[in-house]
Formats: sequence, structure tokens, C-alpha cells
Amino acid sequence: MEEVSRLVAIANGFDRNGQFDAAVSYYMEAFTALVGLVDSRIVASSFLDVANSYRLRADYLRDQQARIVSPQVKSEHQVNKERVKFLMNQALENDEAGNHDEAVELYSQAVECCLKASRSADCDEANRRNLHALAKNALERAEALKGIKAPPPTRRKSLESMNLPVVPTDEISQLRVDDVPTVPASAPRSPARSPKPSPVPARRTNPPSKAGGLDPYELKVLTHTSTINGRVYVPFIQVDLKERFAYPVVFTDKDGLLALANKQKQRLKGWMRPDEFMQNPKIIDKIDSGTIKQTIVSDCSFIASLAISARYERLFGKRLVTSIIYPQNKNGEPVYNPCGKYMIKFHINGINRKVIIDDRLPIGRNGEFLCSYSQNKTELWVSLLEKAYMKVMGGYDFPGSNSNIDLHAMTGWIPERIAIRPNTPEFDGNAVFEKLLQRFHQGHCLITLATGKMEQAEQDRTGLVDAHAYAVLDLRKFQDKRMLLVKNPWTHLRWKGRYSEKDVASWTPSLRKALDYNPEDAQQFDDGVFWIDFESVCRFFDVFYVNWDPALFPFTYGLHNSWTAGVGPVKDLYSVADNPQYTLEVNNVGGKCAVWILLTRHITDKNDFADNKEYITVLVYKGGKKVYLPFDPKPLIDGARINSPHYLCKMVVTDPGWQRYTLVVAQYEKMNTIHYTLRVYATSEMRLNKTKVPYTTKRTETGEWSGKTAGGCGNGLSRQTYMNNPIFHISLDDGSDDNALMMELRGPKQYSVGFEFKQVSSPRQKPFERKDSGAFRPGCTVLTLEGVPAGIYAIQPMTYLQAQEGPFIIRAESSCGFTIKRVQ
Repeated sequence: MEEVSRLVAIANGFDRNGQFDAAVSYYMEAFTALVGLVDSRIVASSFLDVANSYRLRADYLRDQQARIVSPQVKSEHQVNKERVKFLMNQALENDEAGNHDEAVELYSQAVECCLKASRSADCDEANRRNLHALAKNALERAEALKGIKAPPPTRRKSLESMNLPVVPTDEISQLRVDDVPTVPASAPRSPARSPKPSPVPARRTNPPSKAGGLDPYELKVLTHTSTINGRVYVPFIQVDLKERFAYPVVFTDKDGLLALANKQKQRLKGWMRPDEFMQNPKIIDKIDSGTIKQTIVSDCSFIASLAISARYERLFGKRLVTSIIYPQNKNGEPVYNPCGKYMIKFHINGINRKVIIDDRLPIGRNGEFLCSYSQNKTELWVSLLEKAYMKVMGGYDFPGSNSNIDLHAMTGWIPERIAIRPNTPEFDGNAVFEKLLQRFHQGHCLITLATGKMEQAEQDRTGLVDAHAYAVLDLRKFQDKRMLLVKNPWTHLRWKGRYSEKDVASWTPSLRKALDYNPEDAQQFDDGVFWIDFESVCRFFDVFYVNWDPALFPFTYGLHNSWTAGVGPVKDLYSVADNPQYTLEVNNVGGKCAVWILLTRHITDKNDFADNKEYITVLVYKGGKKVYLPFDPKPLIDGARINSPHYLCKMVVTDPGWQRYTLVVAQYEKMNTIHYTLRVYATSEMRLNKTKVPYTTKRTETGEWSGKTAGGCGNGLSRQTYMNNPIFHISLDDGSDDNALMMELRGPKQYSVGFEFKQVSSPRQKPFERKDSGAFRPGCTVLTLEGVPAGIYAIQPMTYLQAQEGPFIIRAESSCGFTIKRVQ
């Protein structure tokens, strides 16, 4: 009890002095300690009421800290003046840019807003005169722009005079290959922390058939997956930089208010706009990960992602966060909009998309934010970005995702999942730490951590939260110690193990100096930031989520496609003939070429996030030709099927010159149609196309092994019976002696099947040696041939063992016309 009394005394001192963060930390420690004494039966259960009083005081102080409603808000006249100023600025920018029609509309709206502001009750005579003068100037400029003469008419009839109907346009049809994620514009970089630039400007290697645009089917895919959780999010294209943000009346999102989580509903006072509770609202005053605070929305992975993106922007000057918020000024910096409209650019479902929101935010009964916010009380960037992302994800009642998904949406950076599995061949902890340490400080990646399932007792003992995301703010190596600086997005509740702020013994003077850290100072209040050693990370955390800067790869190209549920078998364990396949060609001219392949499944419903049952992967084969059997040839990369929207595989090409590979999209138990984007990143020139086959004619025949015709393969007891198996004749048209042929045999999966192929006749006496389908395989086997002369050929399908009865299917495809018939 002495320790509890000490903690409460310290908490009371901080409470009286207004140091509420520190007070909350010590009240919660006292609560935890006293509950522990009750659980251990050292003190009576009646002390639980005392413990709860500490917790309630901590909750109250947290609410007061989060309280944002200011008694000094702007008057109606001040709000109207801000709106006039914003309208005029937008009008002038469009005027200077030559967008005369838009400028006229904005000047006209500014006139209307000036007159409205001049009529407000708190507008004095001086302000009224200024507003009237401003309205007069705006009106005169609008009239002048209306009077600008159009170019003289030509002899040819204009479209208007011909009364042709105007065809409506849409954002999808205007998309081109260039409308893919690009590196955000960079502010001046700090010379001390500058990411290594790409060796050459980023380029895209386009197949000739797609020079400059997306094909109709890709447009169809992107159109279909633009509807997410019942709302349409069209691709972000160049014209969206001219989006209108200024209005004479405050903007209200046509999609309405977002759905709230249950905890928000219980505490909601109402939805408020910034000018109703802030004196001088702004988007960003000074971007800083330390000001970001998560509240009661279950989006810890998004807030952790936002924290490391903000820290990266602050360290390296690359605008990961500020570049995606609109409206912006001429310097590309987001600005507060008194008209209440904002546009956020997210990379979702294969392409950059625009998300329109208004500035209404959920506020609690005590005047506190019920969404995440910046602890710099005049900033809006955290709340607006979260609102936009929650809108796409279906509302604040979003079930949660992971930082790979969230960071990819926010930045377009390449997501990689590194499962932490100590003492397994798949996880080399030393290599992982060294790679992350080096690349983190070069500015090449963003890193978060996540815990897995944890028992409550372990959570209490370690201070870690079950299934929770954490931002990695720094990595250091000092002597034999490998350390990570980690932030809990809740901004409280820290690691309690080795190298925590209370483990003073581990913090030697040299380590304190090397990491610029004083544990005694850190004990004063809990901000959720802590140092932890890499060994403890490997013991208590489940996964690293790493997102890589795509600017590391000078060459990138992507394709958008669908895989229909009814195409091919549900499981592709026996055949991948119907799987989507792509040919990747890489020109290795520098000794080694890094190639990363990212498969992204488009998700359009938040229930899919909550219960993702689609397991996807990419199989990589050497050669570039179509693959029919999953293990023949043996894949270079046999990707594990995972139920994540993103699957990344990486390879290094060492053979010189142009190398060809086949990429096969695979799925476990395919039950639904999936829409996806396949994107390849490379350090050398490359080309990506759908895999082509030379076959123009297809035929299918069915048959059955029954009784005498179930003759087996000719080994052992079937040596005398295999010749009784069914025989089919394929007659290739007499047009060429250089034909390509593919034959596939499918039978019951419990039987190992195969077939022989031999020449019967050739019109020009061109010999072709006997072939077979190779090793007998369960249920399915394939043989592909080239240089086959015209003529008649016999196919004899068989099972490995005799007397195995059942149906079979022969599918043949050829580069020439042919017929097929059963002759035995």
C-alpha cells in the first residue's frame, strides 16, 4: 500500500499544478497497483472502489485534455469575411491561370458573399464599406472577363451551330498509364537526413499495345471497384487539381454523416465545424508525429501509419502527408477552407482516388474530440485525414486493417509483411534488423509493428496491447544493443519490460548519451513513446509492416484485371491453365536487377476487411510461356497464399540480358470473382504483358475408362492390357509442318493419369517422334508441343493402374485447324 500511496501523492501534485498528462499516468499506475493487491488478496475487495476513483479521475483529466471547444470562437461576421477572402483568392488564382469561366463564377459568388457579410448584425460601418468596395471590384472583374472576345469564327461550322449533342465525360475514360502513383513533391530537404535519390528519373515501361492509355477492360475493372462501401470514389486525375473549393455557403457532403462506432454514439453531443469551436483553425501548423492522438475509433494501424508518415516528412522533407490534402496554396501546402470542403488523395484499389469530405467532426458531451486529433489544438490535418479514410472504409465503425494497407493507401509505398518467427528458417532476425536499420536511416522505408493475440495477464505484465499497431520512430545500434523507439498511437500505455523508463539499471550513462534519453524524465508522464530492445520485439510482437519508397525503382508498370469465379477449378492444386498469367521480360544490364511483384486485390466492402476469406499469391516461373501444371516446371517462387489485399514477392535477376518469366495469379479455394492490380517494380528496363499462346483452334472430347478399356499404363500387371485404353485421332490441317499443339487430360483426382502421343501419318512424310505426358499426375496432366507437322496423330489416355474406371476429358488446342475423333 505504501507504493500506491506514493503514486497517488505524485499524481495529486501533478493534478494541482495542471500537469495533467503526468497526473493521468500516475493515477493509472496507482489504479493498476491497487487492483493487483486486491487480486492477490493482500487487501480487501472493498479497495476496488478506491482504485476505480483513481481511474475515473484519470478518465476525467483525459477528457479535459481532449476538450477542444473554445469560448472564443469567431463571430458570424468574422466567418463570413474569411469565406469572402477564400473566394477571392480562389477567383484570383483561376483568373491568373486563364480559367476565365471558373474565375467569373467565383467572383460572382464572392460578390454574393460580400453582400451577405455586410448585412450581418455585428458588421460595423467601416467593414460594410470595405465589403461593398470589394464586391464592386469583384463584379467589375467578372464583367470584364465576360467581355473577353472569343477567337474569330472560321468558315467551318462550329459544334454549337450544328446542334450536336454534348457527350458527357467521366474521370475513368480520361485515365492514362501516367495516372499511377508518383513520388510526392519534396520540400527542401534537411542536409542531415536526406533519402538517397533514385539513380535515374522514374519511368514506366509500357507495352506497345497500351501506348499512353488503359484498355477498355482495365477501365471496366477500375470503374467497378470505384464503388466502395456504397459510395463512388473516382480516380484522381490532373483535372482534379482544379476542383472547386470555394462556395458562398458552407459545403455539406452529399454522402451525409459517417456511421459512428458504439463508443462514439454513447458520448456524442453533436457534429461541429471548426469555426464553431476554434478561434483560428488551420490545417497544419508544424507537422509532428508527437501531436497525433488516437481516441475511441478502432483505427490504431491508420494512426500509427499517419505518425510515421508525419515523422518521415519532418525528417526528410518529402511531403507524404501534406501533398494529399486539398485545397492547397501556390506552394503546395494545404490551407484551411472556411467553406468547409476538402479533398484527400488516397491510393486505393489500384490507383489514386479522390475522397471529398466536409469539415463536420464528432464532438462529445464534454466538448472533447470523438475522433483522432492533433494535440496542437488549432490543427485539423489528423482529424480530416482520419475522416476521409474512415469514409472510404465505411464509417468510424470500421473493423480495422493493418499498417501495410493503410500506408499503401496514404502514400502508395510498396507494402511488405515480415512475420516475426524466431527460431525458424524463414526468419533471420539479424538480417532483418540490419536491413531495416540501414534503409530506415536512408529514408527508404516506413516501419510499424503489430502485436498478435495476448492474454490479459501478459498485457498487464508487459504494458503492450493485444492485436495493436505501433509506429516505429527510430532504430539504433549501440555496442551490442539493438534498440527501437516505438509509439503507441493511444499516446499512453508503454512497454514495461527491459529498457522501459523504469528499468533505470539498464540505462547506463553511455547508452543514455547515445540515444539522448533520460528515463527519469520519461517517468514524469506517459506519452506512449518507449525504447525497446530487438530481442523483446521478437518475443512479444508478431509482425513488421514495412512500406518501401517506389522511387527506389526506376521502372514500374501495372495491369488491372479480373478473375471470374466460374473460370477454372475452385482449387488450382492440379492445374493453373485457367489462372491469369503474365509474361515479364527483364533486361539485366548491371550485373544484378531487383524485381518486386505486387498483387493487390481490390476490396469494395468493409465486411471483406473484417472477414477476408480470399487467399491470394503470385507464382513465378522461368521462361515466359503459359504454364499449365503448378509444379511442372517447378516454380522459382511458390508464393504462400495469404488473406491480405496485398501480396509481395521479390527476386534478384543475375543472368545477363533479357530474361523471361511467367507470373501466375493464384488463389486458394476461389469462390468469388476478384478484381486486382498486378504491378512490377524493377531496377532495369522491363516489359509486362498478358501471356500469349499461339493456339487458334480448340476442341474437347470426353471418354471413359470402363471394363476392358481401363487398361493401365503398361507397367507390371497392365503390360498386357494397356493397349486396350481408348485411342483418339487428331488430324492437323495440311497447311504447315510447323504447328503448335497443347493437349490436356483430366480424370478423377484420385487417379494418376497420363497419355501417349504418336504419329500415324504425314502427307509429306515428315517424321515426328513419339511423346508422352511425362510422370503420371493426380487428376490432370498436360503436354505442349512445337514444330508438329501436318498429319494424323494418336492420343491414348490411361491411368497408372489397370481397372481404374471413370470418365475423362481431353482438351486440345492448336495453331492450325484440326479434328479429333475416337477410333478405339
